[in-house]
Amino acid sequence: MTYCLSTLRLFCCAVGLASVCGAIAGAEAADPSDELVPMVIELLADADKDVRALGFDQVRTSAPGEQATLEFAAQLRKLAPEGQVGLLSALADRGDPGARDEVAATLKSTADEKVRSAAIATLGALAGPADVQLLIELVSSGEPAARAAARASLAKTACGETVALIRAELNRAPAALRMDLIEVLTTRRALEALPDLLQAAVDDDGSVRSAAMTGLGQLAGAQEVPEMVRGVLKASRGSERQAAERSLLLVCNRAKTENTKAEPLLDAVNALSDAERQAILPTLGRTGGEGALRMIESAIADQDPALHDLGVRSLCNWPSAAIAPRLKELATSEEHDAHRALALRTLLRVAPLPDGRTDEEKLALLQQAAAMCTRDEDRQFALERAAAIRTLESLRFVVPYLDQPTFAPQACQSIVELAHHRGLREPNKAEFDAALDRVLAISDDPTVRDRATRYKNGQTWNRPR
Repeated sequence: MTYCLSTLRLFCCAVGLASVCGAIAGAEAADPSDELVPMVIELLADADKDVRALGFDQVRTSAPGEQATLEFAAQLRKLAPEGQVGLLSALADRGDPGARDEVAATLKSTADEKVRSAAIATLGALAGPADVQLLIELVSSGEPAARAAARASLAKTACGETVALIRAELNRAPAALRMDLIEVLTTRRALEALPDLLQAAVDDDGSVRSAAMTGLGQLAGAQEVPEMVRGVLKASRGSERQAAERSLLLVCNRAKTENTKAEPLLDAVNALSDAERQAILPTLGRTGGEGALRMIESAIADQDPALHDLGVRSLCNWPSAAIAPRLKELATSEEHDAHRALALRTLLRVAPLPDGRTDEEKLALLQQAAAMCTRDEDRQFALERAAAIRTLESLRFVVPYLDQPTFAPQACQSIVELAHHRGLREPNKAEFDAALDRVLAISDDPTVRDRATRYKNGQTWNRPR
């Protein structure tokens, strides 16, 4: 009964609004605030959330003009927090800067986290330069929810001076704020800030460098590659250097072919000192291309053991299976055990990579590499990589390992991974069901067993994030 009454009230409110709007549309000199605005204000204060929602929609779309905006915004301080959040959202969508002062006052006066976040978002939608500066301050010193809301608001605000104000702040801000502002500039795709990001990429603070290189990976073009190389060289060895290399590669990989994507990097490398060239060799290995290969092979051929080691390790960063014949050679003829093991491991890694070869060619290379394995951990890796080649022949390659206790767990994992793909599993249901039955008989991993059961029953399984 209550539900029916609520629906009836909502219907009556909607009819009333429609009647008033129709009357206003038909009158040449009608003032919307005479009838419509008071009616909307009454809806905003209603106890029924559906009626309030109708009022919020009217704030968004009806009664144009600053006077109506001021009257709507004046209701903010009269509403409960839930109503304030709804009205703030509606005022943001309305987009009239006339609401700005009331929104700022609400932000200043409320302690409710949801209301503060909504007010910050609305302030961004209505922002002038002073508000952009306030949002920057909130990113720096606000509580976590307010900081997140301010970052999101800065990323979306249409104020034309936003990017210029952020760039000015980057020159004097502490490291934590600089990281956040670089993220905002990246989200806004502020290409005019590329010089600032390039400068930050060689900053003395590692967190700032990392944020800048991440942003450059999204925004930079070939002309920024030489200075991004400086960012890679400045990065600390280990995870920061690897992340910087990945960002540089994102820029290089926008080229159409393997050889052309390496050209900007090779041009930059030619301007480096010998020591810097050696330091950038691993990055060249990740890029690939004929020019990179020549430089790496030169290092491999060097009599200096350290440079030879660097060359081998750089080659083993290669992004495709194009280097497979050389990897086979290194895996069998290299003097040092560690280099042979690394080359074989790399061969297993690149075998299934998508680089224009057929699935049959990928599996054939993986099987050749697996036959070269002498260590259990390498055979385990071969089984893991087989799951990336989605063919029935891959299943047939993996299934015999179910009979070997050392390899059965990984074989089970690879079988359910292959079975995950309905387009492969359903046309070959009998063979997959037989393999999945064996998985269920062998595996004690609850996730693997659940997946096997679901796939046998034609059901889906959602991979955890």
